[in-house]
Amino acid sequence: MSESIQAAAPCLPPHAQLIQMGTGGAVANVVHIAAKLGLADKLADGPKSAVELAGPSALHAPSLHRLMRTMASLGLLTEGERLRFSLTKLGEALRSDAPGSARSTLLMTGSSWVGSGFANLLHSLETGRTGFEKAHGVPFFDYLAQHPEDASVFSEAMVGLHGEEPPAVAAAYDFSMFQTVVDIGGASGNMLGAILGRYPEPRGLLFDQPHVVVDAEKSLKANGVAGRVSVEAGDFFLSVPSGGDAYILSHILHDWNDDQCLTILGHCRRAVKPDGRLLIVEMVLPPGDAPHPGKILDMVMLALIGGQERTETEYASLLDKAGFRLSRVVATQSPVSVVEAVLA
Repeated sequence: MSESIQAAAPCLPPHAQLIQMGTGGAVANVVHIAAKLGLADKLADGPKSAVELAGPSALHAPSLHRLMRTMASLGLLTEGERLRFSLTKLGEALRSDAPGSARSTLLMTGSSWVGSGFANLLHSLETGRTGFEKAHGVPFFDYLAQHPEDASVFSEAMVGLHGEEPPAVAAAYDFSMFQTVVDIGGASGNMLGAILGRYPEPRGLLFDQPHVVVDAEKSLKANGVAGRVSVEAGDFFLSVPSGGDAYILSHILHDWNDDQCLTILGHCRRAVKPDGRLLIVEMVLPPGDAPHPGKILDMVMLALIGGQERTETEYASLLDKAGFRLSRVVATQSPVSVVEAVLA
């Protein structure tokens, strides 16, 4: 169904295309509440009706039926006899144990704490400050540090949103030349796991804040590289571990303004070996009108976090100020590129 809608969209008149964009939130709310209720898990062992599900879930059966009927129209469920619904292949991906972390991603994107940032987008456009901080009184990452459950959902959602990127980065860039790959702000170690899983030569060091690295051991074990990775907790605004010959900043710099980025880059410059490499993994924005998912992500950064997506020229300028030289940009089979830099 989604393919036919996408194919038909360019044929719609301009006003209809705009309305379609503006009403997309209804579908987002449907899949979010389905994820929140865990409906895919509840249907994992076979078809059930809304009446069968409503009692144990303390829900209103007629209203739940309407939700499930709508999910069926979106291709998540299929309706059979006696008003009983079962999962489709698409719906299976909404299970909590399904690969790809779709459920966690939808739990985050549809959450009230994320929504509050976009509800205050006008504030961001008027002031340059995040709508999230206006709503919650603290910056995004300070909020996560105070709400560990939301922080875990965020970490899992990053796997869902960027899960295709680590294997694409590992395939596009040759890491076999390095002895120690240091992943700064590497969260659960998904990127480092993909790299070390493909290249047996290097060892890894995962560095992130204490409340973030608690989820790392599980991910590294799943990738079969736990024995080759050291995990260190810390704050990259204060320092980073020294002695590595490759330093990865994956979706880190886009979280911060230029001055904050220069602080992070300064620590990396002091830590990297003289002949080492700094590898920035980000959605490098194409110039002009070219569509790119990074341009939508840039609005997320504006409303929620306070950082920004950048062009190749902007990265080159930023790196130059930090004492690095941009040597090349390596495209991957995903929306991100690897911006390689060396000491200037």
